[in-house]
Amino acid sequence: MKIPSSIWTLLIGIGLTLISLWYGQNHNLLPVAASNEAVLVDGLFNTMMTVSAGIFLLVEGVLFYCAFKYRRRPGDQEDGPPIEGNVPLEILWTAIPAIIVIGISVYSFDVYNDIGGFDPHAIHEAPIMQESMTMPGAAIAATLNDTPPKTAPNLNQEKSDQAMQDPATAAVRNADQIPQKQNAPGVGSVAPTIGASREKAGQPPELTVNVTGLQYAWLFTYPETGITSGELHVPIGREVQINMTANDVIHAFWVPEFRLKQDAIPGRQTEIRFTPKKEGDYALICAELCGPYHGAMRTQVVVESQAAFDKWMQEQVAANNDTLQEAIAINPANQSPDEFLAPHTKDMGINPEILHQVHQ
Repeated sequence: MKIPSSIWTLLIGIGLTLISLWYGQNHNLLPVAASNEAVLVDGLFNTMMTVSAGIFLLVEGVLFYCAFKYRRRPGDQEDGPPIEGNVPLEILWTAIPAIIVIGISVYSFDVYNDIGGFDPHAIHEAPIMQESMTMPGAAIAATLNDTPPKTAPNLNQEKSDQAMQDPATAAVRNADQIPQKQNAPGVGSVAPTIGASREKAGQPPELTVNVTGLQYAWLFTYPETGITSGELHVPIGREVQINMTANDVIHAFWVPEFRLKQDAIPGRQTEIRFTPKKEGDYALICAELCGPYHGAMRTQVVVESQAAFDKWMQEQVAANNDTLQEAIAINPANQSPDEFLAPHTKDMGINPEILHQVHQ
């Protein structure tokens, strides 16, 4: 008995759907999801993999089927029949991809909002100055002007001043040598921010860490504690806000297991928030080409229990106090800061060249 083509089409469609759904959830292309934000990003990625697998199998299946069924037979020297087109088919294979792209775009934007990527209150609106109202056409020019007026507050400068109130942060940043840029969102010149998630919008972060990128290391300071570390330690289940800048060139803070990445830019104060949900040690990688030793700019993010984090904080505070007392007791007046701090910074994983750059 010959099976109708409609039945074959239905069976093939069901098979492709099941295979695509299975592969979309079992591709094993991503590392472990170690933050709450990673779960949202993985959902989007899995959806795109499901759709991509289905389209790939459908297109390649039709291609192989047609190549086999309509191949030239031995002895056949005739030309193929002329086919001028099929309007319904062209509409179909144009409309379906358009619908898929629009759907993924809406889903992507929703995920971006959920992880705190879009803040409508941060959109820049160039104010119309009072003097511009007296000049013909000046009001329109002021509205279209992308550059903030000189009287507008410099948010980067304000955030930098706030971070520099912490002595440990001020010791590793050279903010006095790098002018803080003014945000101009209309032309794309902004300090990138991934803020609080939708559920925690308007709430202050549970932990704030200042991060400074420099060739070729990450330095982490915990405000009001005096702690400076070459590793980032965070407690599990608490929302962490990372305030970043760079001392020299652009770097990028990227932890693959968190599914988040943010640039550290000289003259700009960038921000990222995340909530770790799985204990472990995760690689922090600079994802922006920052010089010849860019590949070596790596460190660890340690996600641990609250008790282990509190213990680590106490150990760091005690170590800093011991180092300070030792410094007061043994530092000769003729030693330079680099020479004196070299043996102490070695324990923190900071080499003398990096220390020299910090003081510069």
